[in-house]
Amino acid sequence: MISYLKNGTAGLEFIEDWQEKCWINIECPDKNDEYLILNKLKIPAWFYQDIDDIDERPRIETEDEWTMVLLRIPYKTNDENLPFSTIPLGVIFNNEIVVSICFFETDLLRDFIAYTKRKNIFIENNYDFVLKLLLSSSVWFLKYLKQINLQIKSAEDKLEKSIKNEDLQTLLQIEKCLVYFMTSLKSNDILLHKIKNFLSRQEGFELELVEDVEVELKQALELTNIYSDILSGMMDAYASVISNNLNVVMKRLTSISIILMIPTLIASLYGMNVPNSFESQKFGFWMILLFSFLLSTSGVLFFKSRHWL
Repeated sequence: MISYLKNGTAGLEFIEDWQEKCWINIECPDKNDEYLILNKLKIPAWFYQDIDDIDERPRIETEDEWTMVLLRIPYKTNDENLPFSTIPLGVIFNNEIVVSICFFETDLLRDFIAYTKRKNIFIENNYDFVLKLLLSSSVWFLKYLKQINLQIKSAEDKLEKSIKNEDLQTLLQIEKCLVYFMTSLKSNDILLHKIKNFLSRQEGFELELVEDVEVELKQALELTNIYSDILSGMMDAYASVISNNLNVVMKRLTSISIILMIPTLIASLYGMNVPNSFESQKFGFWMILLFSFLLSTSGVLFFKSRHWL
């Protein structure tokens, strides 16, 4: 899906066809879009292939008059096993054309366009565009982190009532999401410092925007670290609880087995086909039964005094 946008009277506005200094936004490119990118715009093929790689790291690359800035943005998936992840977003530009390519349909870009209209924000140049996308991605990281925090609290409430494998698996999935977030945020931070070093040598360097991006990136990274530490501590605590519960169950079962062994042993001894002092007694069976019961009761009281039951 391809769309064209340009600075309008209030932020970015959609236009019907390409114009000079416009932004070409391509999401989920098909064969026609690929033909436009590689054959009409003459964008290097390896730029396109790198953006298509889901594991590609943020960086800046140049070839001839083209520059590619690849960053990672948060993405909410439809996969229950991995509700949140990160994906590459590539911004490719030269002096006349700026193209953004993403192989997934995301809320970030739609929100970015709507945000420019609400706040009357205009794109000054290519690097200004990249920095504002970085700022928007950091804000979306924070939004998704709030949703992750709610999922952690929900799983914690369920685990307080009963510890189930499904709830522990939910925590493992969230931990995986946080690892993806942390890795991508660190890579975006390195990318930002490279852009900052490059722009600091240029005239008209806008320090305020870079500082805003730094603040949001650091906030998202610190929040990710906090949630990751909380989640790790929580999982360690529940692992200890599960181990302790297992020990308690095993201790009780062992105690019950020992108590049941007392009447079993007495019955085995008196049940042998050998002479004993009770074979001629009228109440011999009941005397043995009472004796077994008293010994078992003594065993129960002894185990309770030791807190083994």
